[in-house]
Amino acid sequence: MSPVTPLHVRSFRTLRRNNPFRVLGEHRNFRLFWFGQTLSLIGTWMQTMATGWLALELTNNAFLVAFVGVVGALPILVLSLHAGVVVDRADKLKIVKVMQSLMLCEAATLWAFTVTGHITIGWLLALSALNGLFSSFEIPARQAMIVELVGREDLPGAIALNSSGFNLARIVGPAIGAIVIRTGGISWCFALNALSYLAVLVGLFMMRLPKYLRPESTSTRAEAIAEGIRFMFGTRRVRVLMVLITAFSIFGIPYLALMPVIARDLLHTGAAGYGTLLTAVGIGGLGGALFLAAVGQRVRRGRLLAWGSFAYAALLLVFSQTRSVRAAWPLLLLIGCAMIFNGALSNAILQELVPDEFRGRLMAAYSFVVVGLSQVVGNFTAGVIARAFDADYAVAAGAVVMLGFAWWTFMRHPDLRSL
Repeated sequence: MSPVTPLHVRSFRTLRRNNPFRVLGEHRNFRLFWFGQTLSLIGTWMQTMATGWLALELTNNAFLVAFVGVVGALPILVLSLHAGVVVDRADKLKIVKVMQSLMLCEAATLWAFTVTGHITIGWLLALSALNGLFSSFEIPARQAMIVELVGREDLPGAIALNSSGFNLARIVGPAIGAIVIRTGGISWCFALNALSYLAVLVGLFMMRLPKYLRPESTSTRAEAIAEGIRFMFGTRRVRVLMVLITAFSIFGIPYLALMPVIARDLLHTGAAGYGTLLTAVGIGGLGGALFLAAVGQRVRRGRLLAWGSFAYAALLLVFSQTRSVRAAWPLLLLIGCAMIFNGALSNAILQELVPDEFRGRLMAAYSFVVVGLSQVVGNFTAGVIARAFDADYAVAAGAVVMLGFAWWTFMRHPDLRSL
């Protein structure tokens, strides 16, 4: 007869297993990456908030506010599939180091133009496009690198923690950004973002990974892209998930790009109020991400993905009809949580379904959709609708389409809920 495990030992093991930060404690490289990346993302969210408000001040045009996001994502749309091949055939850590350094330079340039009063909508669009160029290589390399930092077993928890850092930054960044805009001016949000890139670069240079061995490949870049596309379309679950991700990225995420217009024209608040709305989304997302990091693989993620997808769409529909900041705040908390359930869970499931040789290309396709299509097609469409009617019509129309895609995905493919 095996001895009975003492109650206090079982309790300790349960607490350890349910600790959402366990992966940080057990993997030094991921710990360095997570802390540096989170500090850098705080700066990025400050810049994102400031860029939207600056575009509104420069143009007073809802379409051009959304168009800044379109231009920033266009290089990602054009280059991501090529970048995926590069990521699969090159040192991912080196790619991330180089791209983060170039993004630091872009943020510093944006600060210099703004603080000297030389910024125009043309320069803002050009620098946004440059940032998109660097991101088209950095995003898939960073996403594909996570498995090298923690291994396959802890990958779902690491992805969820990565999302928690993103949402922690979404809380802190806009809050600090609102204070900086009020006390020092928009330009200093860009300066602080440039400094924040140093945090992630320090962590990246402190990492110790096994020596990179370049994989042998005889296929051309075009052939490698075709191989990746055949894998995605030929693997049913990957194909269905990518369709869902595409629909939710194009019709769901653009509400964030329209938030400056919603804050000013529909909720009648200023830059500080705009920052608190983004903070609400971040708090909800942080809560959702920490929950996912704690439960790890002990829940059916497909079922949570279904619930999160339906909730995300329904809550956006309600939010589109809201005209009070007090009512908008709790709604955005829930929207942030549901959005993370949809995004982090679909990312984790995809990464478990993909073999390592296609990981870079799949993550490139993921960034092509989540960043590229959402901002080029999604923001452009939302901007056109907001210009012709109003921002609430754009958000509501997107939410209705999302509900339709969620129903099609989980009713027609019920096996996804068992993942």
